[in-house]
Amino acid sequence: MTAIAIIVAGGSSRRMGYDKLLVDIAGEPVLIHTLRAFEYCGDIGQILLVAPESRVAFFQEMVAPFSKVTAVLAGGAERHLSVWAGLQNVPPDFEWVAVHDAARPLVQPADISETILKAQEFGAASLAAPVADTLNRATGDRFAGEVIDRTGVWAMQTPQVFQRQRLIEAYTAVLSRGELVTDEVSAVAKLGDAVKLVASRDLNFKITFPCDIELARAVLSMRRARMTGHPEFIA
Repeated sequence: MTAIAIIVAGGSSRRMGYDKLLVDIAGEPVLIHTLRAFEYCGDIGQILLVAPESRVAFFQEMVAPFSKVTAVLAGGAERHLSVWAGLQNVPPDFEWVAVHDAARPLVQPADISETILKAQEFGAASLAAPVADTLNRATGDRFAGEVIDRTGVWAMQTPQVFQRQRLIEAYTAVLSRGELVTDEVSAVAKLGDAVKLVASRDLNFKITFPCDIELARAVLSMRRARMTGHPEFIA
């Protein structure tokens, strides 16, 4: 059973100072790498790209080569509003929705498929990674404070996959209360739903700071070096 992907590309890139989705990594913009992973995933039937209203026409031209991208939609001022805009345009014949941050260009088709499979088995699923670093809650003036036990702590990633109607219910509740959520897991958790965590098998970090661009370039270079005989990888 295929899923539809909502790719959220509506951020302002405030911490980068420029549009990170257009930065070149390995010869192509960040956004193109992200879209290609979903285009190549056999468990994705369609892709909806949600972008800032001012960039819709620009992105429409950019995504023309991708057959699965059926619409470029105007998003909202916050991430959850962009996801909501995407949800309003999901065809009713898609039961499963995979939401992904456009700024995660390193995601692999195999991990997308695995997350969809686990969502269909358990009701909802998210790609994630166990936290390995020591965690510390800093004081207000940025001195080391309380050490946080990292046992069982995972860093949430995307895609996050849910039944369409359940995700609509979650966001309807969030919007009605005027709440702010940073991902879909946070939204459905308010309904009491359990979400299965799927360990990503490769790096899948979000491009947030300028140093992330250089790291992404290095990762793609490494992947291309090992691709021979391994069609499950893309770069």
